[in-house]
Amino acid sequence: MPESRPLTFLCITTYEKGQEFMRECKRQGCGVILLTAEKLRDADWPRESLDDTFYLPAEIPLADIVQAVTHLARNQKIDRIVALDEYDMETAATLREHLRVPGMGLTTMRYFRDKLAMRMRALDRDVRVPDFVPVFNHGDIRYYLEHVAGPWVLKPRQEASAIGIKKIHAAEELWPVLEQLGDKQSSFLLERFVPGEVYHVDSVVSENEVVFANVSKYGKPPMNVAQGGGVFTTFTVPRGSDADSGLRQINRDLIAALGLVRGVAHAEFIQAHADGHLYFLECAARVGGAYINEMVEAATGINLWREWARIEIAGGNGSYRLPPVRQEYAGVILSLARQDDPDTSGYNDPEVFLRIKRHHHAGLVLRSSDPRRVPTLLENYSQRFAEEFLAVEPPREKPTS
Repeated sequence: MPESRPLTFLCITTYEKGQEFMRECKRQGCGVILLTAEKLRDADWPRESLDDTFYLPAEIPLADIVQAVTHLARNQKIDRIVALDEYDMETAATLREHLRVPGMGLTTMRYFRDKLAMRMRALDRDVRVPDFVPVFNHGDIRYYLEHVAGPWVLKPRQEASAIGIKKIHAAEELWPVLEQLGDKQSSFLLERFVPGEVYHVDSVVSENEVVFANVSKYGKPPMNVAQGGGVFTTFTVPRGSDADSGLRQINRDLIAALGLVRGVAHAEFIQAHADGHLYFLECAARVGGAYINEMVEAATGINLWREWARIEIAGGNGSYRLPPVRQEYAGVILSLARQDDPDTSGYNDPEVFLRIKRHHHAGLVLRSSDPRRVPTLLENYSQRFAEEFLAVEPPREKPTS
């Protein structure tokens, strides 16, 4: 029997995030190695929690990363490999399979990374999704356009959130777009545009079981904010409401269908205005962005990064236990700001829990025991943010966080 020793984590991220994950690993006695982008050499990493840091040059091929980490593994035992950002999931899964490290492999990874794969898997397990068609066979696409009423959305299969989504209003609009995409068109899918209210469920998953979930609702749909600009808001849904109960059940079914064994998940759903049904939009095996973690922690006391680390450390040995959960309500408001360092001191209601400090951004996290108070404040604050701070820039090809 090999002697027992602390686990060593290789954390991979090409965006500045996951600091609390790394801190918790170190608090639990684990070794932590960070693999990140050269451009983030001076980022705000928790250096006191890191045993070593390696920096990747831009556009480095995956095969070169595998070779570099394999060399590292000659002298450094690596027990867990974790992608802290969605864009690094393929790298982490490839390394796990090459080094035979426990965790999500390439097949399961694609259910959380490829919008077509996750839809087909969900549909196969009776989770309702908007009508869609892969962009492969043009005959299938013509049939789809004739039988599924528009408008539609053309979505990149591999991008995160609303990045790169294009709305198509008429069939004749689609073909020039596909022609322009050329050989890249198979990396997209076409889906019926469903007007409705967009929700997200943020989960902690241990041994295939959703042990924690928090249901929230976006103010404006993220696609509208990403493509048209505006003030981003989201807030906790009243606990025990129809939306809360319904989404918790669908989320459990979805996580089981996609095969997440342990970790965290950020899933998005839409409740259609036309029929009232809840439809699955997408799911990522990561912590939600836009300060959703801070909102969840304000409402419940559960820090998703911290619990993710604790679950990875437990590794299926049955030792993980979810901490006590607080049953309050929270929300986030966030916008690009004209000012370099916007002053939010004029927002002084007692519900202001956290002031977000970020270059050219204005943002707050709110908390209340009253489920109606946070949405009311967010509606008021959104109008004020638009007047006092809001700046708009063209949509990015990829997110910055």
